[in-house]
Amino acid sequence: MSVSRSPLAPPVRAFGAIMVAVLCVTFGYMVGEQRATRAAVPAGEGRVLGQGITPPDVSNDADFSTFWNVWTLVRSAYVDQPVSEKNLYYGSIGGMVASLNDPYSTYFTPEDAQAFGEELAGSFFGIGAQLDTKDNQIVVVAPLPGTPAERAGLRTGDVIAAVDGTGTEGMAIDEVVHRIRGAKGTTVTVSILRADDENLRDIAIVRDEISIDSVTYAMNDDSVATIVVSLFNEDTSSLFAQAAERALADGATSMVLDLRNNPGGLLESAIDLAGYWIPRGGTAVIEDVRGVRTEYPTSGSGSLSTIPTVVLVNGGSASASEILAGALQDAQKATVIGEQTFGKGSVQEYHDLPDGGAVKITVARWLTPLGRSIDKHGITPDSVVSLTLEDVHANLDPQRTAALDFLQKK
Repeated sequence: MSVSRSPLAPPVRAFGAIMVAVLCVTFGYMVGEQRATRAAVPAGEGRVLGQGITPPDVSNDADFSTFWNVWTLVRSAYVDQPVSEKNLYYGSIGGMVASLNDPYSTYFTPEDAQAFGEELAGSFFGIGAQLDTKDNQIVVVAPLPGTPAERAGLRTGDVIAAVDGTGTEGMAIDEVVHRIRGAKGTTVTVSILRADDENLRDIAIVRDEISIDSVTYAMNDDSVATIVVSLFNEDTSSLFAQAAERALADGATSMVLDLRNNPGGLLESAIDLAGYWIPRGGTAVIEDVRGVRTEYPTSGSGSLSTIPTVVLVNGGSASASEILAGALQDAQKATVIGEQTFGKGSVQEYHDLPDGGAVKITVARWLTPLGRSIDKHGITPDSVVSLTLEDVHANLDPQRTAALDFLQKK
């Protein structure tokens, strides 16, 4: 995986990488949409994260002496001494962010922040499954192709009920992540609930290095080019550029863009891809807490704009995938076929902290260019076609068949 992503800036500056639903496969879950500003907070400035917002006067809403009273009590009276002040400090910050009851607003200790950054590089250790929170449960968005999670049999929609025997009910997604991740070659057992099975099913998965080409290309005998985009990461833009050039050189008369089980990644990659169909047009819109909308336009060549295109999606298509599918659908540059997408459309800002930690906080929602909300709704296909487990076992793909039938009539 890869695509050009803006380089990280030094610790006290913001950087230009726009990230959406950044994939943390090492941890085995999807962190959530993130956008351009990765603001660093200089030590000693005493300000709230987010472009210098002044802290509100909380004297009438919170008595901070209570906090210090509890801190002192724990430090002096808890039975198992000594108590780590660093752990108390990190736990206090984590609890503050957790009180938002938002699964995508997260505090990272310095160790977690380092691991998070390393995973954006495209090669990492883990199980290769994206998890998310839905209906207060931890669910599998999609196992990545060729990964331990796929080989072990995890499926989109599986509910992770326990990890190594510990139930996940009421557990923050970061805690689930912490329990799932581990060293290469070690085994984690996840207990899953599946829609077609009332009983818990234990699946043992051996962790491994996860390295995936985010774009693959094929051409069939009917001059239909198929480009599968499995992630939006650092190599996606460059790999897609090569695939698009091959499609044009091979004389493609139509195209299938397969975004099924694509959990998202870097927003700028999705915008780059949209530019092949939408030159210098709108791709995505964010709406902040004040209702202010900001558009992220493309600046692409439009080299595929005259080629009839079908976009394939399913319940494992999330965040950046939904943004790209929604943009092409709104612009009437492609026909979307498949199943309702996941519905992951909240926007997070990621801020570096002076001690090496970080905090990610939800600040807005993603909309399609025509103002349709993605979050919790997803993208509705123009033509709904299901893919059942029986189809998979029979080596059938009715969604791709529907796409080819549609393109033959164009």
